[in-house]
Order: sequence, then structure tokens, then C-alpha cells
Amino acid sequence: MADRPQKNLHVGAPYRADEARYIDTPYRRSGRTGLKLPAISLGLWQNFGDESPLATQRAILRTAFDRGVTHFDLANNYGPPPGSAEKNFGRIFAEDFRPYRDELIISTKAGYDMWPGPYGEWGSRKYLLASLDASLDRMGLDYVDIFYSHRFDPDTPLEETMGALDTAVRSGRALYAGISSYSPERTREAAAIMRELCTPLAIHQPSYSMFNRWIEAGLTEACADEGLGIIAFSPLAQGLLTQKYLGGVPDDSRAARGGSFSSSLITDDVVERLRALNEVAQSRGQTLAQLALSWALRDERVTSVLIGARTVAQLEDSLGALDRLDLTDGELAEIDKSAVEAGLNIWARSSDA
Repeated sequence: MADRPQKNLHVGAPYRADEARYIDTPYRRSGRTGLKLPAISLGLWQNFGDESPLATQRAILRTAFDRGVTHFDLANNYGPPPGSAEKNFGRIFAEDFRPYRDELIISTKAGYDMWPGPYGEWGSRKYLLASLDASLDRMGLDYVDIFYSHRFDPDTPLEETMGALDTAVRSGRALYAGISSYSPERTREAAAIMRELCTPLAIHQPSYSMFNRWIEAGLTEACADEGLGIIAFSPLAQGLLTQKYLGGVPDDSRAARGGSFSSSLITDDVVERLRALNEVAQSRGQTLAQLALSWALRDERVTSVLIGARTVAQLEDSLGALDRLDLTDGELAEIDKSAVEAGLNIWARSSDA
């Protein structure tokens, strides 16, 4: 992929998308649907709340779309504070991306704690549809392209949760329905219910990385059997699979800041494996992050991987993985020596239910 000159980063200027944005980016079909996603999509889980400068958020989004990244993934609780990522995205969408709405895939989710009281989380019809309406209002959208059940609710009948997704699609508030962090068994059950409702599930969003390979124990096969695409979140293990941790935990890293990623997970063993994987990456002319993304996309059943970015430079580095998606059998064997579970699946409670 040839280097392109930086453009559209002067945030005060009117935005015009790069006319060459679709030349180099590969797209993959999501399961048995007609929906195609870019191999690398942009997630707004981190870095798009009120703590991040709006100018930086705008520059990242503009650069992503200029590089053919047509899919922006959100959730009701992304921030901080919860809801702020959708609100900030909505402002940027109104000012920059509204003319390109038909070229974009915008997704959101509901399932985790969002407001006080018994109707502010999990998978009830009350919560899911109220949350979707609030998300649309924050983003200034008439509809989202994908609406997800963000996690399985063990206390709500699956028929009710899936029925809410069906209503979201039939009412025109969403075009496709998806699930996130469901087990293989619950995925099959959910898919069967949605087929009966004539609104087939389009996609599953699980965590997946070199250090978090749980989907290989049945979920990948279940999604293929049921016709769902897979879009993997946290393919860089919340930034662990980058060069920043090769020497330990930097003060400005996500692990040092706490939250969803604890520095206690970065043991001497993990650092040793990171260094071994980095050697494989260097032998291929890639950064460690690029290798991790190429590896996650090695199986065509994985439709897309979701990356986060704190800067335009981080985004550009990740997109560089598209230059080398090929992996030899020898490289895969070498990667497998170090790409083993590292206790990073903090979403296992949902997928184990």
C-alpha cells in the first residue's frame, strides 16, 4: 500500500474525503449476509470520551475514512463518561461525515450498566430499545447499521433479548442485528431464534487476540455454521501487543492508568513472549501490532478486527498490517509458541454463561 500524503487534518477546514479511499482497503463479507466490512474497523471504546481532545478524535476519524475504514463501532457506555463517545462522534458526524452516511457502517450496543435502576443494563426489551433510542439521539442518527446485544443476560429469556433486536430492525432503527461475547452454545440458540423471527443475526463481536484465543474452542465454528460474521475486538490485547511493553510498563500506558487493563497482567513471562513475537514481526518487516492484526485476520471467517487509536500515528501503524496479511506455515508455527492464553479475557463471565 503506497504512502499517501497527510490531508484533512486541519480540523478547521471543511472535510472532503480522499477520492482514492477505496483503492487499497480489502473488504470481507459478514457471514452469509450482504454486508461487507473493511478488514480493519475503528472502535471508539477508548480515546473518544470527553477526556480526549475533540480535534484529535476528528483527525483520527478523518484519517480512517480516507484510508477506506468505513466502519465505526460504538456502544452506549463508551466514554468516559458513559455516552460521551456517541455524543462526540455525533458532533463530528454532523460536521464532517453526514454527506457520506450511505458509505458508512455505524454500530452501537447495549448491555452494560448505563443508568440507575433495574432497567439500565443487561438484556431486557425495556433496556435495549430505550438505550438504542438514546444512542440515536446522542449521535444524531435516524438509524444505526448494526445494533448489538452487548452481553448475554442469564436472567432474561433469550427470546426477549432477541425479540428486542428483531424490533430494532423491523422498526428501522437498525439495519442488522448482532451479539457480543456470547458462548458458542448461546450463539447457536440466539441464531435459531432470530431465524424464526426472519431477522437473521449478521455478526458476532468477541474479544480475540494472540493472548486471548477462546473463540477457537467452538465459537468460530458456530458462527460459520449459523452464517454470522465475526468482528474481533481487542485484537491488540488493549495495547499489550505493541512495542510499548517490550521493556515493561511505561508510565503513560493504558496498563499504568488502570481501569480495564491491569499492569499485574504484564508478567515476566508475558514480556518474554512479547519479545519473541516481536522478533517474528521484525523478520516480516512489520511492527508487533501489525503482526497481531495480520494473525487475527488469517482466518477468512474473521470478517474484521476492531482497532482503537489514541493518535493518527497509531492508526496509520495499525492500517499498515493490510500490506502483509499473508502468513506462512512456518511463521504460524513460530507464533503459536508464544501466542497462548495470558488471562486477558475480562469478558469471560458473559461468554461462559
